[in-house]
Amino acid sequence: MSNDVYIIGAGETKFGELWDKSLRDLAVEAGLEAIKDANIYSKDLQMLYASNSLAGTINEQSNIAALAADFSGIAENHVPAVRVEASTASGGAAVREAYLAIKSGEYDVVMVGGVEKMTDIYGTEIIDVQSSILDREWESFNGATPAAMAAIAARRYMHDFNVEREAISMVAVNDHANASLNPDAQYRNKITVDQVLNSDPVAEPLNVFDCSPITDGASAIILASEGFVKKNRIDGVRILSSAMAEDYLALHSRKSIYTLESTKIATEEALKKAGIKREDVSFLELNDSYSIYGLLELEDMGFAEKGKAKDLVYDDIKLNGRLPVNPSGGLKAKGNPLGATGVSQFFEAYLQLKGKAGQRQVKDARYALLHNMAGTGATSVVHVVGE
Repeated sequence: MSNDVYIIGAGETKFGELWDKSLRDLAVEAGLEAIKDANIYSKDLQMLYASNSLAGTINEQSNIAALAADFSGIAENHVPAVRVEASTASGGAAVREAYLAIKSGEYDVVMVGGVEKMTDIYGTEIIDVQSSILDREWESFNGATPAAMAAIAARRYMHDFNVEREAISMVAVNDHANASLNPDAQYRNKITVDQVLNSDPVAEPLNVFDCSPITDGASAIILASEGFVKKNRIDGVRILSSAMAEDYLALHSRKSIYTLESTKIATEEALKKAGIKREDVSFLELNDSYSIYGLLELEDMGFAEKGKAKDLVYDDIKLNGRLPVNPSGGLKAKGNPLGATGVSQFFEAYLQLKGKAGQRQVKDARYALLHNMAGTGATSVVHVVGE
């Protein structure tokens, strides 16, 4: 499959607690913005992939793809639409399906939209629903939550590698610094290490400021084939590669509770397919739903030895550092609307590689490495986007 795939347009809502907007409002807003940005018509679309994780439970709405197609005005064109669900990796998985569909030659123009409306329930309800991303029978049924599982990994990791608590905090500090420059971000305030350490405890050693928030939001991108791009003289951003790998669902089944095997495998495959090396990467968008995952992902993606990511987080990952991480603000500060998160990474990559990211623009950005992960690492989807 030699047909190259390009991002030709992108749209996004603001992320946050959007009380005045419904699930369908968010999906339509992002989708129409993407169509407008791509300078195409809705009749040009040949397929819609909708990414969503929890709407069936939170909003009591299934068939999300049909909902998005209907209220975006493309149902009358009878464009096929399908929902892609891979837990918190749904967005990355949806983009991958669209990418492969265009690579196969089946379609020339495809929309990928991700949406989540998480504030329709609250308190213990949302904690229980979020815990469905774990192994329900062996983990969440017995009281485990995603935060608790991340905390268990963090505690063992800190012990085995003598990692200071402050290093974990720096992931959140970096996210907030970048989000302060992102008008779409849920939290645009800068924070300090002390604020992270002194915030309310969630699951020791992780505190509130180590955890991504409950977020409403939607993101959408338009993908097109090489032939369509050339025919219409479009200056798109190329997706160089796509890779996906699985691991055991339950954390206790893994060889190591702080090693993300699916991330290691998917990253190696994505870089190999793209034909680039790690030193070629201009910036990373990581799935840091909890700050500990920022360190683990840096290591398992091959940018630091195990236990050594602490040497990167104080300076290297800053926006002007050697390896900028989460220029968008990441899951902690930009927000984490589960079904939209993976798609929003492409929105950021598109802006950065087009030189349109404003104050958070990464200098001379050429290649983006995007990592979207399900749960505690059961699924990882990694893409390389760039020249």
